[in-house]
Amino acid sequence: MKIDRVETFLVPPRWLFCRISTDEGVVGWGEPVVEGRAEVVRAAVDVLAEYLVGEDPLRVEHHWQVLTKGGFYRGGPVLSSAVAGLDQALWDIAGKAYGAPVHALLGGPVRDRVRVYAWVGGDDPAEIAEAVAAHVEAGMTAVKMNASGRLAPVPTLADVDDVVRRLAAAREVLGPHRDVALDLHGRATYPAARLILPAVAGLHPLLVEEPLVPEHGHRLAELVACAPVPVATGERLYGRADFLPALQAGVSVVQPDPSHAGGISEVRRIAALAETHGALLAPHCPLGPISLAASLQVALATPNFLIQEQSIGIHYNGGTELLDYLVDPAPLRIVDGHIARLDAPGLGIDVDEEAVRRADRTGHAWRNPVWRQDDGSFAEW
Repeated sequence: MKIDRVETFLVPPRWLFCRISTDEGVVGWGEPVVEGRAEVVRAAVDVLAEYLVGEDPLRVEHHWQVLTKGGFYRGGPVLSSAVAGLDQALWDIAGKAYGAPVHALLGGPVRDRVRVYAWVGGDDPAEIAEAVAAHVEAGMTAVKMNASGRLAPVPTLADVDDVVRRLAAAREVLGPHRDVALDLHGRATYPAARLILPAVAGLHPLLVEEPLVPEHGHRLAELVACAPVPVATGERLYGRADFLPALQAGVSVVQPDPSHAGGISEVRRIAALAETHGALLAPHCPLGPISLAASLQVALATPNFLIQEQSIGIHYNGGTELLDYLVDPAPLRIVDGHIARLDAPGLGIDVDEEAVRRADRTGHAWRNPVWRQDDGSFAEW
């Protein structure tokens, strides 16, 4: 079997899909994207595809090594995301060729279902209680919310109180037997994070995500030492070498994205590295159905898995939903806060190729907001 074509599709609301076809008719799908830079990743996929066409798709690990190391300049979000989507598609082909789900090729499932959480509150959290209540009514056992909107370099007492108040509103609805995760989204400076993390500890967040931007990772150990809550990070880290310092700093949860951090091949290795440090895996995935399916395949085979992000109803989607590009949405349906084990060959989903090609004719040019402080200076989004 040989790869004969690699295609990419700009799919609203902000996704990029890739399709690898073979001369024997076996097709694999992946999701290589950097949100807000999809067109750039598309170009990178085109360049990497020059190597793949004509190759045996079942040499997944060999191709990962060549795609990541075959260029003198390596890594970074664009190249790692391009490799990630191609890697997902190759695993999809491998599973279909062998007649098995990807998690079976990774050693078999260690669980029968995967716990997921829902997003509430948007970029500038509001009406939290009502949104959480709707998810509880739908059977969800966990939610995640942004801690705040724009944050000052050193937040005022009122700013910190607002974070606590919104988290308390979620906790009141959830009660003691459900979970809430808090995302600082890299919006906090080190002094801001030092103020916020102790303030929210009494509300028992499942985790506090990305309290610092990746550039300030050298401060993580100090922050973890004074943080009475589980610290999580990793959506903007792209390989094992990036995660090692964070794990050595003592983070409790790693959050690699299977569409950014080298795909299924690298995320499973990051999970194993985390396990040796006593840390848990909670893959980042505010993206489309292919990325989620890839995440679920890793989660099903990973002993130290904690919880899975998914994008149904997320504020970025804007009228297009996670399940819109599937022939049958049943495999990704959430029941009682969980997605059941995917047992179909490959990634376990059937992508609606006609819908994808139709969406690509419209495409998108999604960009993240650029925020300003009150004095006009740049603020982290």
